Amino acid sequence: MAVAVETESIVKRFGAVCALDGVSVAIRPGELFFLLGPSGCGKTTLLRCIAGFHTPESGRILFGGRDVTGVPPYKRNTGMMFQSYALWPHMTLAENVAFGLEMRKVPRAEIRRRVAEALERVHLEGRAKARPNQLSGGQQQRVALARALVIEPQCLLLDEPLSNLDAKLRLEMRTEIRRICKQAGLTAIYVTHDQKEALSIADRLAVMRDGRIEQTGTPEEVYRAPADRFVAGFIGDGNFVEGRVEGAGTAGLRVATPYGVFFASRNPAGVAVGEAVSLCLRPEAVRFDAPVEGARNVLRGQYRQSVYLGEMAQHVIELPQAGGAAQAFNAFELNPLAGRDRAGEPAEVWIAPEQVIVTRT
Repeated sequence: MAVAVETESIVKRFGAVCALDGVSVAIRPGELFFLLGPSGCGKTTLLRCIAGFHTPESGRILFGGRDVTGVPPYKRNTGMMFQSYALWPHMTLAENVAFGLEMRKVPRAEIRRRVAEALERVHLEGRAKARPNQLSGGQQQRVALARALVIEPQCLLLDEPLSNLDAKLRLEMRTEIRRICKQAGLTAIYVTHDQKEALSIADRLAVMRDGRIEQTGTPEEVYRAPADRFVAGFIGDGNFVEGRVEGAGTAGLRVATPYGVFFASRNPAGVAVGEAVSLCLRPEAVRFDAPVEGARNVLRGQYRQSVYLGEMAQHVIELPQAGGAAQAFNAFELNPLAGRDRAGEPAEVWIAPEQVIVTRT
């Protein structure tokens, strides 16, 4: 399979801190690839190594199979968007977008054509003569994107580009960035700590921790089959139940827990009988309808708190566990028929075996 951008065993240190510890990743042509993880995990450092702003101590960076590890940033043909828009306030939008082309000494007629196309692509074709202070935050971000696109980069690099926008504009720009990248056939590498942002627009993503990649896959693969407890907890909400595998077969796993025996129909972690595991139970997987006859994974406790949000209700259920204090269990009731607070009422919910996620501890 063709590879557009590849890192091979990249190591980068800042003094005694190892920011990247042997990171290898391969990104396909035309792919929108996300680097996701908590602050300090190394995602921005990896992006800056790919851009050429940092030089790794060891390892290689390849663009289309060509080693660019020692090539300066301006010779890598990448476009970059930062958290700040970094627009020149004294220039018009057209002048801002044209800046990179002028530095490359592109002929003026070609600059005019490409600037017009770039502004049209981000839906700002009628604002070429406006200045940045006349635009909203979302419009300024579109200009920054047009400026990165106009140089026709081999790879587009985005470092948390939506972090300065309000919630509504972030949602709008997510869709726009994906549309524009796909329309232009761009290979893009996008850094964020926002799980929803990554899940909603990535083709594939890599979850990082402590300078290493924990898991790479499609959003569905990483969400539905996380490699370990860290990934399961970072990529979405989850209730974690510790247990030990009592039985394993073609029908799935039987796991002993403080809440009784749980059944899981999938075993993506490949665990065997006797192994300690963490079960991740997503709040949205909880069923509130009456358990069918013979239903497995039934949980009984008491509602501690209910919050009505219209499209869903968020419940905290107190579950007694054998030999220990009761544990809080989060559950999301989608499209609830009533908004009443159930605090103090008995709770009986269940989770289908195919919704139980098994990870190694």
